[in-house]
Amino acid sequence: MSTLIPQNLTPGFANPVRDAQRVFRAVLEALARPTTPQPVEVDLLPPAPLGVTMGAVILALCDEQTPLWLDPALRAAPEVCAWIAFHTGARIVDQADDAAFVIASSPSTAPRLADLARGTDEEPHRSATLVIDACCAPGIGSLTATGPGIPGVAHWDGAGLPNEFLTQWHENHSNFPRGVDLILAAETAVLGLPRTTALIAAIAHTDEKRNA
Repeated sequence: MSTLIPQNLTPGFANPVRDAQRVFRAVLEALARPTTPQPVEVDLLPPAPLGVTMGAVILALCDEQTPLWLDPALRAAPEVCAWIAFHTGARIVDQADDAAFVIASSPSTAPRLADLARGTDEEPHRSATLVIDACCAPGIGSLTATGPGIPGVAHWDGAGLPNEFLTQWHENHSNFPRGVDLILAAETAVLGLPRTTALIAAIAHTDEKRNA
């Protein structure tokens, strides 16, 4: 892939160290408190179709040691590839299962979790993180979430998740300590779903309580 930098390349973070630290902390907090949005407010203008929050996450988490996969819409935009390469040095890979970070510009373009790197029992950290642009994405239905970082039960509409995601997530969750972690990048916030979080449809949760 060409790494030529177009003349209209947009800037990265206004304050690279401070902004990267703020976004990094927001992502860590999102994964520590699953389904609870964490604010991300940065002065950033990445090239379309890369969203602001998505761009901020990439700048904060990726560097020259990071293999990165982009969905077809992002990969087809030379300005996006050049912007990421210039500001992070990250290597864009052809296969999603070779990537540490998998970037989807919409829920419908996200690869299946089973097709991504999930680490091993001995090295679970060698797994992928899937990042989905969830701006304006509808919910997939009433969900309940339980697990570390969630006091009791969290209720959520699943905004930003792909259709038929629950089946994928159940399988992903059952493989712990292996598994994919998920970050949803909304307009001005990030939301995390680590592999330790259990998700079920709210109606299923209600049925389980009735049958208990």
